[in-house]
Amino acid sequence: MKNNQDHFDVLRKIRNSPNSSQRELAEELGFSLGKLNYCLKSLQEKGLVKIKNFQQQKNKIKYVQYILTPKGISERTKLTINFMKRKMREYDELKKELEDN
Repeated sequence: MKNNQDHFDVLRKIRNSPNSSQRELAEELGFSLGKLNYCLKSLQEKGLVKIKNFQQQKNKIKYVQYILTPKGISERTKLTINFMKRKMREYDELKKELEDN
């Protein structure tokens, strides 16, 4: 379950910030750089994310862009729905606990 949550968080962040560096993404997600790299490779192997490398020849600056594939968009939607269902269940449980007290 934790792996799904990590993938969900990474897919959401990529959707909102496709031009962020791995370091920026890791910092924003609270992941180590190694953990983010592992998640990105896993998502890429599953065909959910494409990683494009660009290099500006003049300054030799390397840019990376993370792109959700159609399969990645579908998976993000599925994970979002599961996330919302889980939060609604938690809300209902907490509400019931408060009503019982």
